[in-house]
Amino acid sequence: MASVLLLVYGSVVGRAACAEDLVDLVHPLIGTGGGPIGYGRTMPVVTPPFGMTGWVAQTRQSGHPGLSYYHKDRSISGFVGTHQAALWMGDYGEVVIMPESGEARTLPAERALPFSHRDEVARPDYYRVVMGAGGQAIRAEMTAAAHSALFRFRFPAGVARRVLVEASRAGVAGGVRVDEAKGEIAGYDPRRSDADLGPLTLPRFRGYFVVQFSRPATMSTYPATPAPDRPTGAFATFDAGADEVEVRVGTSFISVEQARDNLRREIPGWDFETVRRALHDVWQEKLDRIAVEGLSGEPRHIFYTALYHALLYPRSLSEYGRYYSAFDDRVHEGDSYTDFATWDVFRAEFSLLTLVAPERIGGMIQALLQDYRQGGWMPKWPNPSYTNIMIGTHADSLVAEAIGKGFAGFDRALAWEAVRKDATVPPDGDVTNDWRDRKPGTPYEARGGLSYALRLGYVPADRTAEAASGTLDDAYDDWCVAQVARAVGRQADYEQFLRRSRDYRTIFNPATRFMQARNLDGSWAGPDVGWTEGGKWVYTFDVLHDVGGLIGLMGGRDALAARLDRYFDGDYNWHSNEPSHHVPYLYDFVGQPWKTQERVRAIMRTEYADRVSGLDGDDDCGQMSAWYVFSALGFYPVNPASGLYMIGSPLVSRARLRMGDGRVFSVVADRGAAEAPYIQSATLDGVPLASPMVTYRDMVDGRTLHFVMGAKPSRWGASWVAPGAR
Repeated sequence: MASVLLLVYGSVVGRAACAEDLVDLVHPLIGTGGGPIGYGRTMPVVTPPFGMTGWVAQTRQSGHPGLSYYHKDRSISGFVGTHQAALWMGDYGEVVIMPESGEARTLPAERALPFSHRDEVARPDYYRVVMGAGGQAIRAEMTAAAHSALFRFRFPAGVARRVLVEASRAGVAGGVRVDEAKGEIAGYDPRRSDADLGPLTLPRFRGYFVVQFSRPATMSTYPATPAPDRPTGAFATFDAGADEVEVRVGTSFISVEQARDNLRREIPGWDFETVRRALHDVWQEKLDRIAVEGLSGEPRHIFYTALYHALLYPRSLSEYGRYYSAFDDRVHEGDSYTDFATWDVFRAEFSLLTLVAPERIGGMIQALLQDYRQGGWMPKWPNPSYTNIMIGTHADSLVAEAIGKGFAGFDRALAWEAVRKDATVPPDGDVTNDWRDRKPGTPYEARGGLSYALRLGYVPADRTAEAASGTLDDAYDDWCVAQVARAVGRQADYEQFLRRSRDYRTIFNPATRFMQARNLDGSWAGPDVGWTEGGKWVYTFDVLHDVGGLIGLMGGRDALAARLDRYFDGDYNWHSNEPSHHVPYLYDFVGQPWKTQERVRAIMRTEYADRVSGLDGDDDCGQMSAWYVFSALGFYPVNPASGLYMIGSPLVSRARLRMGDGRVFSVVADRGAAEAPYIQSATLDGVPLASPMVTYRDMVDGRTLHFVMGAKPSRWGASWVAPGAR
């Protein structure tokens, strides 16, 4: 596999002025296929960080579930301008471009051409592939900007040459028109996969596009007669001398005119290498926010690929001062973002963005508040509208983290109003709906079961789906709401929501010392009832905001440490799903930080690899990747909204994090390699560090965290006692 990957990834486009070209280190095919480790459900998209439209080879039509690209496929039916964020979400407003030779073909299965991964190059700034066989092969290249893409197609000699533009797939009433005089195909795709997952119909929603060609072409639309079982699109056909054709595409959610303007701003000419270099340099700057030493070979590729994945989302919806809102179906002045995946990314990915993309944080929070103002609630996972996917209202965590870390650029009064509504107003139909995941045609879920929880302190399993997980998630979100209340000067509300954040205790079964769902009458439900993508072993530790309280429930630090041992030794850890991500760091709270160091190193070694099967579980908008970035640096945000980072075992020997104001937070680890995973001592700016944690303030102040590593466990950090523990 390694030799194949070298061929797949082995393309270099010139060197940046800095000492190392970090874009070369990114392997976008990691996580695109299944294998011994797992299928990360990623795609090798070409787009800038947070780009509105990503571009990827379409080896299959996307669905929910189903991504456009899967590494085990052996044919390509187009290059899709995608807005799909994860396997389970589906796409929306996409457009497909496909070069063809010979007979015209419109259906994906008919037009698909075979390819080999030996003839494929995948990078953040560039993609190349050869499709077809022998003398009939077509070479395709693409690069991109935030709302646009530039293709370069090389056709075989002696055959008809054309480019297909698919406006919408079969069963979707898309629109397309051609203008030969302008050399342009334009249209729209109204499809959005979330259309049945939330309460909004959005009759104005469209994914608009404009396609322009470097050579004159004869153009025609298809099908000749409208047919619901056929895709809608157009062809541009070129004369026999057009062996090479360039195609540029602009996209928009506002209008065809805006798509044309986006294209004019981003790709005004036909200089492929200039566009590619601009995209390369954008990625280089972002990846260089974290410079690491001591990682070589596979870990270095894994690290920078993980950082690339984490910087793709949330997706910007801004189009040069305007944006379309999928919450009131209107165009507004300002900026917006979508595809937050809050249930996943609140744990670490958003926290990573506060370090490497601080200039974006205020706008991201303001986007959530705009969604609240326009639709009535902050969303769980906008795609691009309400989807009712996953549980809890973890936008509360993102808001609390941003406020706690001092970010500006959003309305704090509106933030308090939004999080307070999450915590106090049950969703419409709460007592008549069980809120099963992806149940179509429902109102917005918000905190499903809140009507009961306000009275009982828990969500009852015989009334609401995923009730046990919901109770725990709501408790954490209440803690976050409390932090927002304190920040805006509402002390009584702070104390109220802090009390409510302890309601996780209502589902702790002292007889078994596991979390367990309860029914409306207070009786215990079955031990396997009421969980979200996990079970009692994972969720018993899901008290991010009050580990000291969990220690008390368990009977003390030793008791929780013993339960953690059983959890890991019994193979209950499920790193492929997010609720487990903080668990190895809990040993820090029970006086056994050397076990955190052991467990974290083992997970980095066994759950991540520089191969297409190199992610064990859905990356989910960068959360799986963010875990690796933090863990390789040596710390992780167990309670992300607290601004505290628990220390693990740095894989790097040195790291420099460039903060937004130009200051540099440094990590130095003497003997930080695989043979020395245990911390022997630590200092912060030369002062001994006794507790196994650092703070966000330490980072923005540009301090230096220095570890002395060794091959054997030590008692460093063991004397620290977590707040509330006994």
